[in-house]
Amino acid sequence: MRVHDLHPWPSTEAEAVAIQERLRPLVRFDGAPAEVRTAAGLDVAYRDDSDELVAAVTVLDVATLSVVDSSVVRGKAEFPYVPGLFAFREAPSLLTALAELSVEPDVLVCDGQGLAHPRRFGLACHLGVLTDLPSIGVGKTAMGRYDPPGEQRGAWSPLRMDDDVVGRALRTQARVKPVFVSVGHRFTLDDACDLVLRLAPKYRLPETTRAADHLGRRSV
Repeated sequence: MRVHDLHPWPSTEAEAVAIQERLRPLVRFDGAPAEVRTAAGLDVAYRDDSDELVAAVTVLDVATLSVVDSSVVRGKAEFPYVPGLFAFREAPSLLTALAELSVEPDVLVCDGQGLAHPRRFGLACHLGVLTDLPSIGVGKTAMGRYDPPGEQRGAWSPLRMDDDVVGRALRTQARVKPVFVSVGHRFTLDDACDLVLRLAPKYRLPETTRAADHLGRRSV
């Protein structure tokens, strides 16, 4: 997997915002694989009261949901926590973990946002553009406003920010709080929601996220 050298990592909030604004037009909504066979879950765990982190990536076979590859990278967050600039804390270590995989995934499933972001350039967009891999964001909390979807599995409602539809609140399990799906890069929202449902047959969160979270916590 090649990481495109599109920007240096910033040291200030203003530099980070400028990078997001510059890269946002590079997000594409075409070029998704005809068939998604493997999906990577990405997650970052932090040591208590520390900027030390563990970036974990697990690649799952979508048909069986078994783990076919994984990578763990220990590092330190070099950028402060600033709402809307989360990628600058986590992306460097996640990119290193992705580069260490022996299996290149068909899609990245990020524990975070894609277009559902104040500048329409969340972590899933950032990682997708830098790697040029298809990517989607699956957030646990909403960025934006939505009406509750129906209670049945597969029900959804639009997720809006300002006047834009930026994603969907998707019910992955009946009568369980929805997850919040948004496009990152080279994917459509319909296909993203279909994939999330395939990856979440039993639990609220997709198995990609669950596997990466488990690996990261085990490695802290």
